[in-house]
Amino acid sequence: MNMNIMNVDYSTKIPNNVNLAEDRQVLKALEGWHPGYMDWWSDMGPEGFQESLVYLRTAYSVDPRGWAKFDYVRMPEYRWGILLAPQEENRVVPFGEHYGEPAWQEVPGEHRAMLRRLIVIQGDTEPASVEQQRHLGKTAPSLYDMRNLFQVNVEEGRHLWAMVYLLQKYFGRDGREEADDLLRRRSGDADAPRMLGAFNEATPDWLSFFMFTYFTDRDGKMQLHSLAQSGFDPLSRTCRFMLTEEAHHMFVGETGITRVVQRTCDAMKAAGITDPTDIAKVRALGVIDLPTIQKKLNLHYTLSLDLFGSEVSTNAANAFNAGIKGRYHETQIEDDHQLKNATYPVLKFVNGEIKLVDEPALTALNMRLRDDYSQDCVKGMLRWNKVISTAGYDFKLTLPNVAFHRHIGEFKDVHATPDGILIDDATWAKRKDEWLPSASDGDFITSLMQPVTEVGQFASWISPPKVGIDNKPGDFEYVKIES
Repeated sequence: MNMNIMNVDYSTKIPNNVNLAEDRQVLKALEGWHPGYMDWWSDMGPEGFQESLVYLRTAYSVDPRGWAKFDYVRMPEYRWGILLAPQEENRVVPFGEHYGEPAWQEVPGEHRAMLRRLIVIQGDTEPASVEQQRHLGKTAPSLYDMRNLFQVNVEEGRHLWAMVYLLQKYFGRDGREEADDLLRRRSGDADAPRMLGAFNEATPDWLSFFMFTYFTDRDGKMQLHSLAQSGFDPLSRTCRFMLTEEAHHMFVGETGITRVVQRTCDAMKAAGITDPTDIAKVRALGVIDLPTIQKKLNLHYTLSLDLFGSEVSTNAANAFNAGIKGRYHETQIEDDHQLKNATYPVLKFVNGEIKLVDEPALTALNMRLRDDYSQDCVKGMLRWNKVISTAGYDFKLTLPNVAFHRHIGEFKDVHATPDGILIDDATWAKRKDEWLPSASDGDFITSLMQPVTEVGQFASWISPPKVGIDNKPGDFEYVKIES
């Protein structure tokens, strides 16, 4: 392995640190895929801003100490590249039946189909979120937020390239066909939808976008962490680098929601409102009331829980045994990494009640990853609730019970309240608008979504950020919109 693999080669059409210049066959396949990708980007990428100069960061090395440079670039000219984290010397498969064997540099034949499917599913989520968010530039609450949206979008595009590289290099003709299909499917399309439910939902407004980047991108983080443990080394290295970019997406979500909550509390205080649940009074101030923020949170959290699949899953067990997909922070867990006799508590629906049942840890891997996810979600909630309590309000944002509003797994056929109390269909139909955003909630939020494009200005419903991107001042022009 040459030592300067860390730096990205920008001399080829496709920037990379995988020595594509010497890998003619793969380079040719990727160059063949490139025009279709550019067509997809112009059809489905951010609408109306393709000519704008955006202050974006681009990776020039994969060294975490300083891997990005910032500059103005038009999005279609962004250099989407193939970037893998550095290879670990003598890396071994860290779990499963191949535990301790040397990590694979090529696809093991017997695990080919399973590995390809995992890569395709991960790859499919990346363009889907760009499609879901393509209209949001037109209602951005500031140039700062618009720039963050576009940064997230170009990086999701790069994550698609990352998965397509693996498909093209390691899966031959099948891989090429799958790579083409990733450009053919469309979020929410009746005939060719994206593969996972949450990625076919609309992202109608900026609060939804912040919730999506906080909750759904966090699912992405958990999945990438499990794939970063993979015994298939190129996949592991790809995901390790993607995680450095994913962190920014969750930062956008967490700080975005913090700023919405902050603005609401400031406005209530200034108006002398003591009851944060007086929705009409709060909305009259042109901000989003806390109960509605809670409803949006309920929606996005539960959609994201469904992305983990069934709590008990033989597919997850097979992928673990095969050494393909591990657990969150696998190498830091103290056990045999094979789970031969281990159990894990799973919430199940038993005789009309929700109970914890010990299941074999191997088949409960989805549940374990989902538990890790829920614990990770709590961290941001603490910050949001601190903003509320510091402002002097007695109101807490909370994660709903796992049985609430589920479409996959143990609780898909029951109705429960956010507190986990089981209810019948009629009660659900009558009360669901108390817990999930109603059409009128959506209309109200949409009414606030007026674009703010003056430099340094912010919409009435969101506070400015504490610090600028790349330490820029508050009046920095993050996006130069062509007139």
